[in-house]
Amino acid sequence: MSTEDDRPKSTGGYADSGYFTPSEPRSTDSGYNPPGQGYDQSPYSDGPTTVLPTPDVEDDGRHRAETVEREPLAWHVGADLGLLVLRVTLGALFLAHGLQKVFGLMQGPGIDGFAQVLGSLGYEQTTLLSWVTGITELAGGALLILGLFTPAAAAAVLGVMANVIWVKVDTAAFAGAVELETSYAAAAFALLFTGAGRISLDRNTPWLRRAPAFGFVFLLLAAGLSVVTLVVLR
Repeated sequence: MSTEDDRPKSTGGYADSGYFTPSEPRSTDSGYNPPGQGYDQSPYSDGPTTVLPTPDVEDDGRHRAETVEREPLAWHVGADLGLLVLRVTLGALFLAHGLQKVFGLMQGPGIDGFAQVLGSLGYEQTTLLSWVTGITELAGGALLILGLFTPAAAAAVLGVMANVIWVKVDTAAFAGAVELETSYAAAAFALLFTGAGRISLDRNTPWLRRAPAFGFVFLLLAAGLSVVTLVVLR
């Protein structure tokens, strides 16, 4: 007595042996094809299956991030030229303010004169604060001109301007009577997050590639130091 497996098999497989009757439904999901289309003769192996390793998603993501980070920034003449003009202008103005305060140049008050101004505004430790403010403006202005450590330089300028606006603002006057100081602060805030642009010494450094991240960190530092200055020294 023959079994089902003893039945002759053609190249079409069991489909041609009469094992199935026309009345039996045939599912294409089982690997058998409907009548007239023949049996799927694509080669296969009944040996052990080799499982491909699952890609490491974390490593793959890190690799992509490193690849993106290493890609050079696109050259944009208009944006980089605009950042150059903004950076150099703001830096030169603050460099000049620093020279006035520290060395008394360009009809500046010098350390003693500026200390008296700070005292009239209600600050304490005025001599120390005069030196800190003057050096901050000198260093911040010079770094902005060079386009070096731009987030730190812009944060320094922004911190100084925040204190000036706080003590000078007049709510009864147009724009609080601090239009110039607000313009300085806005320019510093913009550079804080855009970076110096490619026409700068920062062009191949993380200070430019990750400008928004560094800008956020230095913004927090500038805000914290400004609050400490107003609360502790005034």
